[in-house]
Amino acid sequence: MTVDMSAKPNLLDTTFLFPVRIDSIDRLENICHVIEFIRSNFVTNFLVLEADRLNTKLLQKLLPEVVSLKFTEDLDPVFHRTYYINQLVKMATTPIVAIWDADVLVTKTQIVKAVESIRTRNASFVSPYDGLTFDTSKIVRELYFKKGDYSVLERNKGKMNKIYGPDHVGGCFFARRQDYIDSGLENERFYGWGHEDGERVNRWKILGYQFTRIDGCMFHLTHSRGLNSGYHTNKQGEIKKYELVRLAQLTRNEMLKEVKSWDETRLSEF
Repeated sequence: MTVDMSAKPNLLDTTFLFPVRIDSIDRLENICHVIEFIRSNFVTNFLVLEADRLNTKLLQKLLPEVVSLKFTEDLDPVFHRTYYINQLVKMATTPIVAIWDADVLVTKTQIVKAVESIRTRNASFVSPYDGLTFDTSKIVRELYFKKGDYSVLERNKGKMNKIYGPDHVGGCFFARRQDYIDSGLENERFYGWGHEDGERVNRWKILGYQFTRIDGCMFHLTHSRGLNSGYHTNKQGEIKKYELVRLAQLTRNEMLKEVKSWDETRLSEF
């Protein structure tokens, strides 16, 4: 497929969903630049859900008016990301949703190809990159912010570290909203950082949904790492690993029962 890079593609059938906790200046800068990249390249929809102790209204002041911003008070120091993703999917009204971390970027072409894969029903779920993730480093991140040119990232790959494994599935993905709902959405047993990305892809495959990937890497904008950038306790890490392995061993019928057993009140809201 050839993408006309001179045009601004119409993605009004898609909503980019950002669950966020602004735990550092890095994170604030990153989400502003990520949204600006998408907004400047596409006609599309944005939903940002910020959950934190205090509403500083910084996002309200810094993000463009085209972004629909929701704030919810959350006194828990651990960011329950899977729960907030599910809330965002409930708010969305478009047939396609993109779950997007505050710190990641892929090319315009990769995004268009991912959306087209869902529009043409070639897939229900699409990772808009091939699994390879580069961490920008502070220096390249700052250079990208200064220039505002995606090619800065491409040209400086050699200065970056590859992070995660070659089959990484986190960071961002596109989904046909109804299939996402039917497949159980996010597993809210994954509380805090870690392993929810792998679990959901395993589940989609077990249930028979088509999951595909787009050629090209993903860039991760470096940021300081706090409580919500790793396991908040060793025990939680063990629980998540156990849940990941347990669910990966289920048959399709067992997985259907598992999904049905999850918060049926939550699912009935969609």
